[in-house]
Amino acid sequence: MILMVVIFLLLLFWENELNEKGEGPTMEQLHVDYPQSDIPIRYCNHMVLQRVIRGPDNTCKKEHVFIHERPRNINKVCASSKKRICQNHSSILCYQSMTKFKMTVCGLIGGTRYPACRYSVSSIKGFITVICDDMGPVSLQRYVE
Repeated sequence: MILMVVIFLLLLFWENELNEKGEGPTMEQLHVDYPQSDIPIRYCNHMVLQRVIRGPDNTCKKEHVFIHERPRNINKVCASSKKRICQNHSSILCYQSMTKFKMTVCGLIGGTRYPACRYSVSSIKGFITVICDDMGPVSLQRYVE
């Protein structure tokens, strides 16, 4: 058991070193889980740890969304005719999906510092709004059921 904890801490440290040296995680790494992982119990808690989902200064994120759709279908959102200026951005365009996607919304129910975060699980279908660059979606801005 102690060996497992030591290995987990080493992997966590190694992941932190990689993130500090390279670019941040992509939208796909943070938000896409397709096909949906077969985790029957505590899906959100597992996925947040596996993907190292955390807020600034290792705080627990209040909410996180996993999208259960093919990455190529998510990339098509950048060609959507539903586009407008993003909220809280002066001139950046946001694109909304034309169809609803299956998603899991993880809502914080306990903990304040990563990795001691606990989440509730809500399965929904909804539209996503993303910021895009030339390569595709770079940031999930929001979802609407």
